[in-house]
Amino acid sequence: MAKARRGTRRQYAALPWRRFEGGVEVLLITSRETRRWVIPKGWGRKGEPPTIAAAREALEETGVAGRVTEDPLGEYRYDKVMKSGRIQSVNVAVYALEVLHEHSDWPEREVRDKLWISITEASGLVDEVDLQLLIASFEPSGPRSI
Repeated sequence: MAKARRGTRRQYAALPWRRFEGGVEVLLITSRETRRWVIPKGWGRKGEPPTIAAAREALEETGVAGRVTEDPLGEYRYDKVMKSGRIQSVNVAVYALEVLHEHSDWPEREVRDKLWISITEASGLVDEVDLQLLIASFEPSGPRSI
């Protein structure tokens, strides 16, 4: 049985994306415990700017690196079951990350699957309604490759 909730905490996430001939793809990963499709996210470190936290989580969890937007795309909320069994309410600020490099090896390679997928398909695979809407409304900015 889950224990009582505490105050809301903050996490930072990246929505990794790339252009290809047919349009734009975003990157989803599986969560470690439930194997649900999610985006890379985690707790910030003391003094770490949110954009750096989002980029670090993307690198650790998916092996991608690139340019992160200064402003978040939006945020979503979810309830995280902590190791103690306590339920922690979490608000997640999501930053777009244009992928410029994809490493062949990264820290969480053995514990996660990753999937490059269209925006429409990605929004249908994640569970959190606010994250579905955020992904579905995503429009990348910046110069297009020719």
